[in-house]
Amino acid sequence: MSDRNDPDARPPDWRPSLPNGDETMTRESRVACLAEALEARGVRLATAESCTGGLLAATLTDRAGSSEWFDCGFVTYSNRAKQRDLGVPSHLFSEVGAVSAEVVEAMAEGANRRAGTEYAVAISGVAGPGGGSEAKPVGTVWLAWAWCPPAGADGTRSEDGRTLAARYRFPGDRRGVREAAVDVALRGLCHHLSGGEWNEDAAQMWSNAHWPAAGLKI
Repeated sequence: MSDRNDPDARPPDWRPSLPNGDETMTRESRVACLAEALEARGVRLATAESCTGGLLAATLTDRAGSSEWFDCGFVTYSNRAKQRDLGVPSHLFSEVGAVSAEVVEAMAEGANRRAGTEYAVAISGVAGPGGGSEAKPVGTVWLAWAWCPPAGADGTRSEDGRTLAARYRFPGDRRGVREAAVDVALRGLCHHLSGGEWNEDAAQMWSNAHWPAAGLKI
């Protein structure tokens, strides 16, 4: 494994063997690309999950050798757990709710901060069959991807990090919603690790269930 603090050990032109948006890729092959990219850079990943209940972490650790690049997974199902384990500000739950851009961003950034990782992805949504509302119907899922640049030997970072939150409304039953969220989480990670920018246009590519923030009903 390369030195995570050595910039020369992280080739900037790394690309996955297949495009991150390729619909023909299996989940296993996408995880393989992700593993290759993280190992090549000597960086690590953490997850913060609510409605998926650890499914993303389980998917990642199904791959042998994942301890080389996967650090930990936080399953913070309750609001209390999100506050306690990830440092999500309590006022957000009353102001915007647990299924929101602000909360998943805080979850992802909190996971990076608590785990000391460079990459984190967070998921919070309404998997159903109940619990939906007009503003947040069943299938509504917010995901956030956070990147924190590796620290140098002196503990400083050469640039600011980046966080993207995107909203989706996945069709299907509870299992289908959870599975779809995991697939989009993987696509977002592969996109950034292959040199792509995190933005609304990119989020649209990862699933036709993307629901732009401009379409929010609240």
